[in-house]
Amino acid sequence: MLLGGVEVSPMAIQNPKRPISIDEYHRMAEDGLFAEDDRVELIEGEIVEMTAIGDNHTHTVRRLILLFHRRLLDRVIVDVQNPVRLGAWSEPQPDLTLLEWRDDCYASAPTAKDIVLLVEVADSSVGYDRRVKAPLYARNNIREYWLLDLPARVLEVYRRPGQDGYGEVRRLRRGDSVAPEAFSDVVFAVSDLLGPVD
Repeated sequence: MLLGGVEVSPMAIQNPKRPISIDEYHRMAEDGLFAEDDRVELIEGEIVEMTAIGDNHTHTVRRLILLFHRRLLDRVIVDVQNPVRLGAWSEPQPDLTLLEWRDDCYASAPTAKDIVLLVEVADSSVGYDRRVKAPLYARNNIREYWLLDLPARVLEVYRRPGQDGYGEVRRLRRGDSVAPEAFSDVVFAVSDLLGPVD
């Protein structure tokens, strides 16, 4: 499937006439068009089926929840696999989102201005997360995006968003360390983010 001129592996429910807005997408869900356990997200007006979650992916996300929660307790809200609203046409569900602290815990989907950091854990979806999600996040001014590439055992750190993508991309490996830009005092070892070596 082509999305934004890029071949992507997840299957999309095609709408050849026009893109679907977030409001229409929500109405479709309310009307029962999707089953409760359907794994779909809205990307640039297209409903995209998300890849299945395997054990390695699940384990990594759980470890990240624990690491971020322990290190950033009461400084952010750690949100997991929940939608974020990006403009009128996209509502992705990143694996992990660090949100600005709010006492109401976001009664509605957070937007780009609320997001401190987005993290995607990629096992089989590396190309999609790099070629589709990264540009989408940059265009919507997500200030920092981390992509854990599990097959390559690297962390890609994307910063300086703009309409043409991220101006800074770093590939970090075991032995390196990284801190979210918003919390430079909170340093993570890349090996802790990637988890134990098999």
